[in-house]
Parts: sequence; structure tokens; C-alpha cells
Amino acid sequence: MINGIVGRKKGMTQVYAEDGAILPVTVIEAEKLRVVQLKTPEKDGYAAVQLGFSDTKEHRIGKPRTGHTKKAGLGPLRRLMEFRVDSVEGYTPGQEIKIEEVFTEGEHLDVRGRSKGRGFAGTIKRHNFQRGDMTHGGMSKREPGSIGQCATPSRVFKGQRMSGHMGDRNVTVRNLVLVRVDPENGYLLVRGAVPGPINGEVVLRKTKKGVRVPKYKVG
Repeated sequence: MINGIVGRKKGMTQVYAEDGAILPVTVIEAEKLRVVQLKTPEKDGYAAVQLGFSDTKEHRIGKPRTGHTKKAGLGPLRRLMEFRVDSVEGYTPGQEIKIEEVFTEGEHLDVRGRSKGRGFAGTIKRHNFQRGDMTHGGMSKREPGSIGQCATPSRVFKGQRMSGHMGDRNVTVRNLVLVRVDPENGYLLVRGAVPGPINGEVVLRKTKKGVRVPKYKVG
């Protein structure tokens, strides 16, 4: 069985738990996922289901991609993504994946998205450094300070936190509770914040690591 889906982050809101607690949730719009190709251990060395989403026009993706989706009886799709499965039985090319078939309320998810790009940032914004004194003769206000020793070792150690490009990288937030599934409108409510901007693409998978039991009941 597929253990994840792809969606779009739409923003945040609040819902009430059964005990009256207010829960901050992120609204995620599920993409319309369709099976494009089935990969088997005999032919490809592993079992996976290739899904396509985001309808587009033929001239925007080229003939190879268009021909690939046509084999499954589908129109041109901008994005393809694979999900590993134990067996491809029960899946057919062109089949649509329903979110209620993948997730149920109360499950724990790992959500991966691309963080907002912040451009070139200093050490205070990028690494949460403490600034120097603004008065009393302070000469180093937002400077990073020393980055290493002198003659020994005569170099800067790898991984030294310095100014540089911030954001615009893949970030995964683990163990988020799926508060609500709305198959009619194609939305999911996930407790807490997820990476990325509004309308950013996010991938939701069932968590594989230790599950934290919430102190509230979703409803």
C-alpha cells in the first residue's frame, strides 16, 4: 500500500480537540494523483508506484514525458513521483489514488517541503548568534567574531557557522498528527507548521520512527 501523498500548503487555522483544546493546524490541499507506471523487482529491481500530478500542456513538458503518460491513458503531467510499496498488486496505470485510502485521522506523518529562501543572511539571522553591545563602547554589533585559531591549526574547521545562503532546502518535520481528512474537498489538516511557502509542494508520508502519543484527542 502507498504510504504517502503529495499536496499543496494552503495556510494555517485552528480547530478544537474533543477536550476543548485549541489546535493550530496547517491546511494541505491534496494533489490529484494518478498511477503512471508500475515498477516491479523482476524488471526494475524494486517495487514502486510512479504517480503523476499537476496537469499541463504538451509543449511545456516535451514529447518523451507526454508519451510516457499517454501509455497510462493520461494527459500531460508536469510532475512525477515514486512511492515504494511491498507489492504493486491492486494498482493499474491510470488509477486515481484517494486520500482516504492512504491516511486515516489520528495517524502520525512526516511532512517534507522546501523551506522559504532567505537569500544571503548573516550569522544572527542564519544561526541565531547573539549580537554585541550596541553601546558602552561596543565595536562589534552584528559581526560574527572569531572563526578559528592562529598558527595552529592554520585553517578554518569545516562546518564553521558563518554568513551564507539561508533557506531554499528540503526540510522534513516528523511526527505531526493528522487531525482531519476531508475527502470531499480534498483537504487534510495536520497539527503544527510545515515547511515552505503558501502553495508550496509538500510530501506527506506515514512516519517510520518512534511515534509520540499526543496529550489530546483529535475530533
